[in-house]
Amino acid sequence: MKEHIAIYAGSFDPITNGHLDVLQRARGMFDRILLGIGHNPDKPSLFAIEEREEMAQELVSALEQGPDLAEVTVHAYKGLTVDFARSEDASALIRGIRNVTDLSGECQLAITNRQVADVETVFIVTGESYAFTSSGLIRQVAGLGGDIDRLRSIVPKSVIERLRTMQTDPDSPLRRMARDGHVD
Repeated sequence: MKEHIAIYAGSFDPITNGHLDVLQRARGMFDRILLGIGHNPDKPSLFAIEEREEMAQELVSALEQGPDLAEVTVHAYKGLTVDFARSEDASALIRGIRNVTDLSGECQLAITNRQVADVETVFIVTGESYAFTSSGLIRQVAGLGGDIDRLRSIVPKSVIERLRTMQTDPDSPLRRMARDGHVD
């Protein structure tokens, strides 16, 4: 019987509790999940891909374990997500849905991925606590000098600490994004 492998891909810049919520919900549906950390050319990166991979690995290793929960591994990749999915013999892509706006764009992408690469997409609605969470909003709060401790309910503690360090470093990408107006 073929192993059901899924790719949960994103820039995860930074990874949020909403991302982890979607990942945890997906673990009962697949045999194995690859958390794929990619580059979105439409968004300037806050954290280097190696840092995002390190943060994700730390958080994934702390996830609940159990015989009915899929193993999760973290992989950085370059290029198209569908090419990464094919290279890993994945049968599905996991996409988190927060609201109707997400659904519209994600449906278009899912249809394209199915036509181009024969890869299905599984949508997982995030928990209501994270329905309005986005990495872009977190970058805005941190980049514009907001109190990042107020983000503790939606951002893992280890990410908060990294954002706090970036806020105090005048040469950090966070400060540069805020100056240049590219924090969304």
